[in-house]
Amino acid sequence: MDHATTTDALRPKYARVVLKISGEGFGTPGKAGISIDETLSIARQAKRVLERGVQLAIVIGAGNILRGEQFSAGGEVIRKATAHYMGMLATVLNGLALQDALESLNCETRLQTAIKMETVAEPYIRRRAIRHLEKGRIVILAGGTGNPFVTTDTAAALRSRELEANILLKATRVDGVYSEDPELNPHAVRYEKLTFSQVLRDNLRVMDAAAISLCREAKLPILVFNFKRDGNIERAIAGHTIGTLVSE
Repeated sequence: MDHATTTDALRPKYARVVLKISGEGFGTPGKAGISIDETLSIARQAKRVLERGVQLAIVIGAGNILRGEQFSAGGEVIRKATAHYMGMLATVLNGLALQDALESLNCETRLQTAIKMETVAEPYIRRRAIRHLEKGRIVILAGGTGNPFVTTDTAAALRSRELEANILLKATRVDGVYSEDPELNPHAVRYEKLTFSQVLRDNLRVMDAAAISLCREAKLPILVFNFKRDGNIERAIAGHTIGTLVSE
């Protein structure tokens, strides 16, 4: 396939995109912490998206470092609200790593956090984030919503609506939404398309109900796909039939 054909095949369908990457995307499977190789892989894909003229915001998770829920058994030692704040702070570590990885590839970025920490990041301000996107900067969004008991999936849906994104991309390690866990049941069926109502009715593992409801209200499509396959972020933004599309 020549370069012109490849370029046409990957011509972006969406002008402004929010990409949700869980903390596991920054780590090596089975290990805790941040993997430089995995972080650079994300950065390289993001750079190619930016070079195609797409405005890209990335919402960061922190499961590779810490999940607030893991302290839920701690009783009164570490309260649930505190544990959730700890999880939000952990997303900033991934955000800083991704920011430096992108800048090592000569991408201009801004890291914004929902919890103020001006020495390392800008506070999240919707109009400022939009302006950065319009200037061709990748905006990394950390700290969830700044509130406990709210998932980063819901934060991604909320930011997608605030920033008027055309689609919310949920990057995962599996190639879409299945009827059952494909790692437990090899006969599980992958859905190519779903409606918001189907997801909520069948309690499918796409995003939590609050995130799905936010997207349904705005008729904002969600694409769940495997970003570990190099180039899939570009294919998703080009509108290729990959993963599972959840829409009205």
